[in-house]
Amino acid sequence: MDKNLFAITPPMGWNSYDYYDTTVDEKAVKANADYMAKHLRQYGWEYIVIDIEWYAHDAGSQRSKYQYIPFWEAEMDEYSRLLPDPVRFPSSANGAGFKPLADYIHDKGLKFGIHIMRGIPRQAAARHTKILGSDMLACDIADPSNVCFWNPDMYGLRPELEGSQAYYDSIMKLYAEWGVDFIKCDDICRMDAYTAKKEIIMLQKAIINSKREIVLSLSPGPARIEEAWHYEKYANMWRITDDFWDKWELLLNMFERCELWQNHVGPGCWPDCDMLPLGQIGAAFGHEHPTNLTYPEQITMMTLWSVFRSPMMLGCELTKLDEKTLKLLTNADVMDLLPNSFGAEQVMRSSSQAIWRSFSVDSTEDLSTAAYVAVFNFRENAAPVKYDPEDITCRDAVLTATLDRPCRELWTGRTYPSLSLALAEAVEPHGAALFKCGD
Repeated sequence: MDKNLFAITPPMGWNSYDYYDTTVDEKAVKANADYMAKHLRQYGWEYIVIDIEWYAHDAGSQRSKYQYIPFWEAEMDEYSRLLPDPVRFPSSANGAGFKPLADYIHDKGLKFGIHIMRGIPRQAAARHTKILGSDMLACDIADPSNVCFWNPDMYGLRPELEGSQAYYDSIMKLYAEWGVDFIKCDDICRMDAYTAKKEIIMLQKAIINSKREIVLSLSPGPARIEEAWHYEKYANMWRITDDFWDKWELLLNMFERCELWQNHVGPGCWPDCDMLPLGQIGAAFGHEHPTNLTYPEQITMMTLWSVFRSPMMLGCELTKLDEKTLKLLTNADVMDLLPNSFGAEQVMRSSSQAIWRSFSVDSTEDLSTAAYVAVFNFRENAAPVKYDPEDITCRDAVLTATLDRPCRELWTGRTYPSLSLALAEAVEPHGAALFKCGD
């Protein structure tokens, strides 16, 4: 199997973290899957991903003291492999694991994903449990000096020992049996640990050995641009930012990050801008609230993620989406950029504005057919976003050739006889406009 044939287009779906943190349960997962199947699937949204500590007993019960309760009991099999907590996931009892829940999600026409931490459970090392396919024990392959600084659940592995690859093979074998389609591996992307680079290779090898097409997503960021080749060769997605939340300054910073990674976007290889903090978020953190991003800022976020072709994972409680937010997520013309555009490039960026352009898959080399142009207003007041084709610092042949062509703004549906006239329109503060030119 060729991992680049997985996730040919940017994955789109829902992740439990922004709303539930460590506390998501089977009922909530099913409710969000039901909503996605009914309201979002036809627009490309298809992954349901259970985030961190699905294996932990009593997760979230000491939230005033710990996000992750240190050295607490976790559900685990005889081969050192973590299993779903049967209290929160009742269908996993008696060794069924996530297969019943995955089957439920697949029956909805959706795909199923889980979060994992790099390494092997500390609990397994302490109990000297077995490794499937190896004579080594968990305590043999675990490296107690190789730990995540923010989560206490795991030890890193010793990549030089055959038991380490056998362990990763064993968990991917189990996940393939469950029907997992997507793995988000944490404590690995920014390579804090000296073994992380090798463990990325080991994970990808284990996926290939599993004989199942499983998308590999790496967290947390920011990813290291000097390791771009490594991410592209061994993963499908990698975070280019630390946790992204509903703050304008974080969104503004994403323009710099996307510019840095714009030449590393392509089939099976997706720099990841992180989850979309839309709708209701933050419940398990003790402050459930609607996103703090203004509606124009939400348009800006969706436009940047779309033109850059970042994976899109919703972090909200889907069943609480309001009509205005749902409309953002079901704009078929905007969602079409993820599977059907290419060659995105930031033409210019200043303290007051930015311009991106990309091609539709219908485009040809003579630039005679459709192109996308996205403009962003960073100001505190409404103003046009200006493009000067004579300015050598931002001159772009594609955009210049597009100025006299008719266009349509994809958020409003409004048409213009030329892009030049469209660009004369004021854009809302912190807002954006997205044009398809030459339809």
